[in-house]
Amino acid sequence: MKNTAVLVLISILTAGASSLLHQDASAATPISAQQKDMSADHASMEATNASCQDHIKVHSLIGGNKRAFVNEVQEYQELIEQSLVYRAQSIQIAKKAKAKIENDIPLSGADLHTLNEGLIAHLSLRKKLYEFVGLHECWLDLTSLEAIEFKLTSADRLLGVMISLSAALVLYDNYLLAISIYEEDDKLRRFLNSKDSGYNKSYLELADVTLSYNSIANRSRVRQAIYDYEENYKELNHSKWSQQFAYLNLVISQSPSYNLTRQYAPYRVFKNKLKFLNAVTRDTVTTLSSEGINIFSMLFGNTVGLVESRKGKLFENKKIIKKVKKKITAGDILLEKTPFRLTDKFIPGHWGHAAIWIGTEKELKKLGIWNHALVKKHHEQIRKGNSVVEALRSGVEISSLNKFMNIDDLGVLRANRNSNTDKINRILLALRQVGKAYDFNFDVESTSKIVCSELIYVAFTGISWPTSNTLGRYTISPDNIAVKSLDDGPLSLIMLVHDGDTIKKRPHLFMAKLLGSAQGN
Repeated sequence: MKNTAVLVLISILTAGASSLLHQDASAATPISAQQKDMSADHASMEATNASCQDHIKVHSLIGGNKRAFVNEVQEYQELIEQSLVYRAQSIQIAKKAKAKIENDIPLSGADLHTLNEGLIAHLSLRKKLYEFVGLHECWLDLTSLEAIEFKLTSADRLLGVMISLSAALVLYDNYLLAISIYEEDDKLRRFLNSKDSGYNKSYLELADVTLSYNSIANRSRVRQAIYDYEENYKELNHSKWSQQFAYLNLVISQSPSYNLTRQYAPYRVFKNKLKFLNAVTRDTVTTLSSEGINIFSMLFGNTVGLVESRKGKLFENKKIIKKVKKKITAGDILLEKTPFRLTDKFIPGHWGHAAIWIGTEKELKKLGIWNHALVKKHHEQIRKGNSVVEALRSGVEISSLNKFMNIDDLGVLRANRNSNTDKINRILLALRQVGKAYDFNFDVESTSKIVCSELIYVAFTGISWPTSNTLGRYTISPDNIAVKSLDDGPLSLIMLVHDGDTIKKRPHLFMAKLLGSAQGN
């Protein structure tokens, strides 16, 4: 095992420039906390290393058990999901604010409240991600003898390193997509850097995040962690942690910061920092336009690039879409599989997402609910072809079938008990969920927020759904829904498409195989 004397991105666990690495303290001249005693940084680093050493024991046979890794990666996945949503929301908020600024319209009280809450939410998410970085940073330091002492295999060690590395890259990505656009704008930067006791927001909070992003020392360490990952990942046997390795590998490889950091030039980062420090001192800079800072305007107008490596095999497939439109009726369940998306890796089983087709204007009029209050508010969307109710990371919304079909696999399910009254109840219950936030707790016993499969759970009230108890809460997955179409269950399989092709021969048996394979049977 390679002994690499490197730390992965030392965590900044408290706000303010005092939390910066001592290597960068002298550069932070405009920051009011610039003269903080370097011994405090040293003590913080020692405390982090001690915490990391204790954390190793949790994962070793000496101090813990092997379930710790599984639980930890599961908790970490939830932070990744939150990051994806946060980026999308931050971009929309910034676009709205910048449009007002460009048109010389003052930001409203609601705008200012949203900006403050957004920054506080970012700092909270950032701290949690830094904790994952810090708790694994010393794993890179493990010698072969130390690994043997802790009874850790090479695969165990690499998994810890990959958690730390991927968390560091997610932090960089969050900056690129959710912070740089604010940093580039004079007015937004000044506002977010101002102190506000009402939100417990300290002075220069945004500046602290930007200094950390531009840290040459941090980038150097992350770069060395990347080399360690690249050197060892393909050589090791991943069977022990196959699911966890696959997920972390996808997070790392699909991160836009992966190549930016791997190929970074210290001079450019140093130049970025000088420009930033000048902006903070004078607060008049127009843009931080070097590599990695103006990425938003260059490449990332939305977050699709982060979570989608290609388009689905059914995307813009006119033949399949036409066939689907002929098959589906109001109240049907749609299942989908998108193996090319990072978000799909978060969902256990074969199917990654579930939605409800509420029907066209013609269908809803035939059911007599076109002018129902819950339907009426969505007339314009439905007339535009938006009839798929689904819980996305940005919340529950109504989408078009064409947008939904950016997938590889499709399953159309219909309830056997399917009277007009049943259909009406399901459609109205589905519409009641529109506008709700995404349920990151995946708790079926809560309806204040909704995840995709919970949408089916609350709308199809006449079915007894299978659930799983995970970390003290009951959850339902898309596979739990699909299984009800087997063995004379309450659902019928109307259509099945796998890997871009319609399954015509014994689709029920094929569905059973898909579900069995996902469960390892």
